[in-house]
Amino acid sequence: MSNVSAGFRLVRAGWVLVREGVVAALPGEELSGLPKFGWRMARLFTRRRALAYERSDRLAKAVVRLGPSYVKLGQFLATRPDVVGNDMALDLATLQDKMHTFPRAEAIEAIEASLGRKIGDLYTQFGDPVAAASIAQVHAADAVHDGIATKVAVKVIRPGVRRRFFQDLESYFLAARLQEKYIPSSRRLRPVEVTQTLAQTTKIEMDLRLEAAALSELGESTRDDPGFRVPSVDWERTGRDVLTMEWVDGVKMNDIAGLEAAGHDLKAIAANLIQSFLRHTLRDGFFHADMHPGNLFVEANGTIVAVDLGIAGRLGKKERRFLAEILYGFITRDYLRVAEVHFEAGYVPRQHNVAAFAQAIRAIGEPIHGQPAETISMAKLLTLLFEVTELFDMATRPELILLQKTMVVVEGVARTLDPAFNMWKTAEPVVGDWISGNLGPRGMMIDARDGARALLTLARQIPELAARTDRLSREIDLMAEHGLRFDETTADAIGKAEARYSRSGRWALWVIALTLVYIAWKII
Repeated sequence: MSNVSAGFRLVRAGWVLVREGVVAALPGEELSGLPKFGWRMARLFTRRRALAYERSDRLAKAVVRLGPSYVKLGQFLATRPDVVGNDMALDLATLQDKMHTFPRAEAIEAIEASLGRKIGDLYTQFGDPVAAASIAQVHAADAVHDGIATKVAVKVIRPGVRRRFFQDLESYFLAARLQEKYIPSSRRLRPVEVTQTLAQTTKIEMDLRLEAAALSELGESTRDDPGFRVPSVDWERTGRDVLTMEWVDGVKMNDIAGLEAAGHDLKAIAANLIQSFLRHTLRDGFFHADMHPGNLFVEANGTIVAVDLGIAGRLGKKERRFLAEILYGFITRDYLRVAEVHFEAGYVPRQHNVAAFAQAIRAIGEPIHGQPAETISMAKLLTLLFEVTELFDMATRPELILLQKTMVVVEGVARTLDPAFNMWKTAEPVVGDWISGNLGPRGMMIDARDGARALLTLARQIPELAARTDRLSREIDLMAEHGLRFDETTADAIGKAEARYSRSGRWALWVIALTLVYIAWKII
């Protein structure tokens, strides 16, 4: 029955997308056969007033009607242009968490249940909500620290959001399974795996203790950084469903008039934002991955304060080196080195030719060098680069795609502050310092030290590895002699799983067909 209800929710979601004109806004003229017929039918059922809106506005209205979990789905898919396409990813990236607030009494109930204390014991004053998003909302409050009253921001999980999300998640998994089964060309995008990633990231985001830990980690790594910080966490008043942190007094970065009225240097703020982001990415390998202007404040002294760290990105040392050498290679027009980095990192399979790959990269780099520096977009460069690498069978790298999405947003914010923003000139000090420190003599010494540690660790594991090799050898001999055998429990589980998979697909198709017949009958 869960598959039946998931099918109904899926059909409802499809109907809302049709009525709000989202399907009609897709490039259907390029389709043929049944998909094109479906696109034309969708245009007939679209609300007339929806046709007057841009596609991004249609998306925003549709997800608001569908609820918080679809806002989160849209924001997640914005990080996967390999799945939804670059244009749709950019539209989804504009989705902002602006939802209706829930009553203060429900917030108090959630806080007391999470922390096991009365609201009066936690805060001397607890106000009404000041902002609401898909997963949580924020209240202004006062708390006492070391005998001093302090204003704090209290983030509270939206009641029932976990149950609603996991109900909708059943629909997402059903759609992904049907897509894999009936649309073979989509299997390379691994829709079920993408849905599993969404489920995992949202589970993390719904535990506010993990967001508090991310704030704490980023706060430590940026403690000595000029002009950037994150709010401090009040761990005593933080739990699974509530996060208490320092209140930030500042102007939101999307309030350009407010920034100018406060006397801020917008060009300096734009440069500081980009350099801070690149510093976190290259130096620390840990960055704020939701840096839209609504999450960025500017204090009176010009310091940028980033809030809402529910989504964070991480890059390993190999990925950081990959990014830095790519950027430096494009700056110096060393396209062969950019190509070699892809092969050294293992991103492009060895059967491809390095020189041919360098030729494809040159097709991206040369047009850029013919443009004024202030018009060159680093985010667009990375987008073009990922498009080219697909031709050479580069596997999807979720961490790099999240980086690209964040860079698109951050660069867009910087250009809003300074339309003549020179991305390359601003990035060069940070990228150059990182390269000199990590790819020069000092970097070689660090690599040698890390290699020695790895060899020492391997030497310690040699006895265990020898024992494992011996066991594996005996098991292979037994398999060669008697063949591969499943125990009874495993065989029975495989049979049941296959039956359930086929049955759920048939149920879903019947539900969708009957619903469409009902809709057509109502319209006629």
